[in-house]
Amino acid sequence: MKRKKRILVGKVGLDGHDRGAKILARAFRDAGFEVVYSGLHQTPEMIANMAIQEAVDGVGLSLLSGAHNHLFPEVARLIKEKGADNIVIFGGGTIPDKDVAFLKESGISEIFLPGTSLDIIINWADNNL
Repeated sequence: MKRKKRILVGKVGLDGHDRGAKILARAFRDAGFEVVYSGLHQTPEMIANMAIQEAVDGVGLSLLSGAHNHLFPEVARLIKEKGADNIVIFGGGTIPDKDVAFLKESGISEIFLPGTSLDIIINWADNNL
């Protein structure tokens, strides 16, 4: 039997809006992934530790507060520093187009902008984790 892919849906920083993250977590679960949801107000260190402890294949970060250029790369740095660079990190939220290239250079595999369909995100994760 094929092992289910494990994914951590993470809310990092002071962003208190988690509706989208919960919708995404449910969509991943319904698509056959094992899902861990971090809860709100996590630090990059907490997300990195949770990803490693839960042995996930991928981390999907959700952020609406505008701090993505600091928090997303910090999660990627910590995961790599802890020797888990096999974990694929992707993100989404209210991220301007102009920030996407920087985030990808910082270790984020993909960025999903507002309005991206759940099917596109699920298919990307299924093909890249």
